[in-house]
Amino acid sequence: MVIQTKGLRKTFISKGRGGKKEVEAVKGIDLIVRKGEIYGFLGPNGAGKSTTQKMLSTLLCPTGGEANVLGYDLATQQEEIRQNVGCVSQAGGADLSSTGVQNLVLQAQLYGLDNATAKKYASEFVDRFQMTTFIERPAQSYSGGQKRRLDIALGMIHHPKLLLLDEPTTGLDPQSRAYLWGEIKKLKDVGVTVFLTTQYMDEADKLCDTIAIIDNGKVVVTGTPSELKSSVGGDTIVFSFQSEETAKKAEALLIEKLPTGKIQTQNNSVHLTIKDGESMMPELLRSLDAKNIEAQTMTLSRPSIDDVFLKYTGRSLREDQIK
Repeated sequence: MVIQTKGLRKTFISKGRGGKKEVEAVKGIDLIVRKGEIYGFLGPNGAGKSTTQKMLSTLLCPTGGEANVLGYDLATQQEEIRQNVGCVSQAGGADLSSTGVQNLVLQAQLYGLDNATAKKYASEFVDRFQMTTFIERPAQSYSGGQKRRLDIALGMIHHPKLLLLDEPTTGLDPQSRAYLWGEIKKLKDVGVTVFLTTQYMDEADKLCDTIAIIDNGKVVVTGTPSELKSSVGGDTIVFSFQSEETAKKAEALLIEKLPTGKIQTQNNSVHLTIKDGESMMPELLRSLDAKNIEAQTMTLSRPSIDDVFLKYTGRSLREDQIK
């Protein structure tokens, strides 16, 4: 295993008017990350994703539990972990006043590489991430996508066996996101294991071999994207109404019509998980019309990662992203 944790925890002490208070950011998580896979750690802001990754990269000391990274014990072999792991944080690690190539050479030297090897590796990653046209400019002049390319190159400059990526595409335009997705997939092709934190469902679904969904400091479910979506158990129909009161009336009616289905109401919407949703929709609409309950919109979809999140947490990850 590349990463294995057991009961990994992190507690912070916050200070307020009421005095000191313990805040448990990560609540005893168990992870198994296998060699050569892209492992997605999916959850909303504040779920504990970045805190977990900081512990695995030795930037934070765990409060409890155990972890093994690349065969090294997190508690006693932190130096060995740092030498073999690349880490790209949300904020990035480049010196913005220096050029991209200066950043790459310096980063390689910090890992103990001699000047000639550092320059060789820098040139390799400039070509690999298509940075030739801007690499001699100060990093502060880069676009968001260009900065993320440089950040990932900095994390990879010493050719690590494991790369930790903390929300690498946050804030990027669709074209830059698509480019980075392609580069992340290529890392897997050359044998690098990737541990990717993200709050984007499509990113986890399209990139990751395994996904662990984390919510409120706990891992609620783990599996391949197809396994997770299959666990939802059917198609999803969403009816949206003018008010929450109308949604509640619709929920009560639909419960009578679907004794074997799963129904959840969120704000003004009713979510149904049922088998063969396409054939059931006309009958459900007729039932609502018969009681003068008017749906503003209705959608039918096959199971998605957001449906998985809804099933295991009781709310939609998409709604957390909008807030």
